[in-house]
Amino acid sequence: MAKVLVIADIKQGVLKGSTAELLSKAKAIGAQTAVVAIGSNIESLTSELANAGSDTQYIVDDPGLELFSAGPFASCVVDAANQFDANLIWFGFSESGKAVAPRVAAQLEAACATEIIDVTLDGDQIEVTRPAIANKVMQRVKVNTERLVAVVRAGAFEADEGISGTENVVKLSAPAADLKAVIKELLSDASGEIDLADADVVISVGRGAKDQAGIDLVKELANDLAAGFGSSRAMVDGGLMAHNKQVGQTGKIVAPTLYMAIGISGAIQHLAGMNGSKTILAVNKDPEAPIFNVADYGIVGDLFEVVPILREEINKIRS
Repeated sequence: MAKVLVIADIKQGVLKGSTAELLSKAKAIGAQTAVVAIGSNIESLTSELANAGSDTQYIVDDPGLELFSAGPFASCVVDAANQFDANLIWFGFSESGKAVAPRVAAQLEAACATEIIDVTLDGDQIEVTRPAIANKVMQRVKVNTERLVAVVRAGAFEADEGISGTENVVKLSAPAADLKAVIKELLSDASGEIDLADADVVISVGRGAKDQAGIDLVKELANDLAAGFGSSRAMVDGGLMAHNKQVGQTGKIVAPTLYMAIGISGAIQHLAGMNGSKTILAVNKDPEAPIFNVADYGIVGDLFEVVPILREEINKIRS
């Protein structure tokens, strides 16, 4: 039987939804499941980790792990993988996951695949599916090693609320400090805005907004919906939006419940960053805009006319 070790995605003491999504997929393919949680003051998450679908919880809780550092975190994952004898080690889609996964694969002499959207098992044979060339093709990749370390693309799997696990805690010792690199501090966005990766609703603005006034108009819609506020690359290149707001192949990959593309034509690089969204609404005055090819709902019109109407209707529903 396959054994899947999921690396818990914990941010500021909160377990992110991607952990349950990966554990649900592991259960769906009939695998034994375990999770490894790494950090400081995280033992209180044990029950939540079990309820998310894990039957064994490897906990590495140490003050020295409060700040993320790829070397020590990789050592913790390798320790858990070996103790569990896992043949599948899955990371959620995050900057930390992408940094740690190759280190873990090298130490375990395992294959490494990023941005996977599906996993199938045929006996001992592992096969993954992943997009390539900016989502123009889908690769089916046969894994020729006994173990696979994978980074799962955001939104690829869905959490099954009907699953649960068993609380079975195994405490692991913290690894030695990584003397090759020392993390002194982490600087985060002080704007207080919702992180795009965490947002259930994301609204992105594109070239159709024209200038700061247009951006501010769309931002008010995002505020109405308590949504993450993103951008196309054109607005970033034009100096109107910060790079950390860019959604796309060279920006952030998002997969919210609702994605609204306002004034975005839909270049393939942008689609690569958001086409995993559950529902997509597009507003564009060009009826031939490529964004309409992936949108579930499309409004052909000038955003300066459409956005105020959307805000008005949303406020009517809420009142």
